[in-house]
Amino acid sequence: MTKETIIGIDLGTTNSCAAYVDGYKDGNPNVRLIPYKGGDYTIPSIFAVDDKGNELIGYEAKRQWQLNARNTIYGAKRLVGRTATSDIVETMKRVVQYGVKPSADNKEVLIEVAKREMSLQEVSARILNKIRDVASNHLRTPIHKAVVTVPAYFSDRQRQSVKEAGKLVGLEVVRIINEPTSAALAYGVGKHLNQKVCIFDLGGGTFDVSVIEIRDQVFEVKATGGDIFLGGIDFDNAMIHYVLREFQTKTGIDLSTDPVAMQRIKDLAERTKMDLSSREEAPFNIPFITMTPQGQPLNIEMKFSRKLLEQLTGELIERTLKILQKVLHDSGLSTHDIDEVMLVGGQTRMPIVQDKLTKYFGKPPSKGVHPDEAVAIGAALYAFSLQDDTNLKLQLLDVIPMAIGLEKADGNLHIVFPRNAPIPNAKQIIGTTSADNQAELIMRIWQGDHEVADKNEQLGEFTFSGIRQGPSGAVRVEITFDVNVEGILTMRAQDPDTKNELTTTVRVTQS
Repeated sequence: MTKETIIGIDLGTTNSCAAYVDGYKDGNPNVRLIPYKGGDYTIPSIFAVDDKGNELIGYEAKRQWQLNARNTIYGAKRLVGRTATSDIVETMKRVVQYGVKPSADNKEVLIEVAKREMSLQEVSARILNKIRDVASNHLRTPIHKAVVTVPAYFSDRQRQSVKEAGKLVGLEVVRIINEPTSAALAYGVGKHLNQKVCIFDLGGGTFDVSVIEIRDQVFEVKATGGDIFLGGIDFDNAMIHYVLREFQTKTGIDLSTDPVAMQRIKDLAERTKMDLSSREEAPFNIPFITMTPQGQPLNIEMKFSRKLLEQLTGELIERTLKILQKVLHDSGLSTHDIDEVMLVGGQTRMPIVQDKLTKYFGKPPSKGVHPDEAVAIGAALYAFSLQDDTNLKLQLLDVIPMAIGLEKADGNLHIVFPRNAPIPNAKQIIGTTSADNQAELIMRIWQGDHEVADKNEQLGEFTFSGIRQGPSGAVRVEITFDVNVEGILTMRAQDPDTKNELTTTVRVTQS
């Protein structure tokens, strides 16, 4: 391997995975997954600090989770790039055992762990660093560069946050690509296909659907959609809430305030959910979960059936199907136009998910990709295509997942790039001054599909200074919005009359 090997990383909400290309085999790139201790190819996306102050990542963090729930960080990917006032942050506070708080300026989300505060980028950086170290040891060469995948429905700010996390540990994120697109690469590279595929990606923390047309080495996304607050964690939580309700009804005791009990229930809920993909019924027993006021030990003794799990999670499954219908509509294609349906993400192993998709498309989903490994494999293939010594030339034609626009005077959103606009993409708009001798122009940029600007995610406040002095409306400013292949926005402005480039100050409410 050369020093410039670029690895592919699937930085998942619950588990992460990495891969690289080791030359060619039978004329096609030979992708290898990077193994961890014990031969596993995935690593839990968990960070912890133990009672001695040691930082633990992956399996080491997961093993001590039950006894150290308050200082064990999981599901942090859901908070990346979020403002402290986001509804999603409020929801997360209610379902995790660790502390989540706003920064002093109320813009950044901070995690409280072992009496210190960490940013989301710092937590992601620790996990990226662990993956990079394992890869370096396996390949026996330093790793400096990676292609990292994100949910297709990640906003501009969330993509920027992933790049920042890489910078914190000296890992250059050379390209960010969308997880469904990456899975399509794993399926299609080297097969000389001409197909339209639907990638249904239901992972631990996020859900994405993309309709992608594959033409040999060209992968064109027709439409994408998703929900970055819908995944396996929510299926687990539906079971947990049921267990808590049943136990409280039976004993009068609320276990939700006991972090150790909650962690034991969470662990068993996840295992039971997995068991019910291959069994119709499974026991749910936890001895000595708590004590009565008189000091008598209490146990949880229940049974879960597959049917009960389906009832508890039916609303979540319906949400995935509504998003699927919308994306298919946006793509301009019908179910009959789709050649293959790919399942990505561990939660797609649930039988009812596969049954619903079989009914919807009139054919069973393909087994053409491994649900846990496809995204990392696709990232590795794309990473290989970026290296100097390859003849693999992949072309990704992706789209913007949510509209990007400016806040108008009436508070509504003026859309610059609509949802599913192709990227890379650039647009120019003309702004004018609204006051005599105005020296600067301030714009607030939002991303989302709501017509009211502040119902969307704020990307930042952009200030253009150095405007020519003149009467109101007489001075024009030409603003160029540029979204690159990674879905990241940059802006520049000039006076079209003088051709002077104006100074741009970007105040992004990053977290």
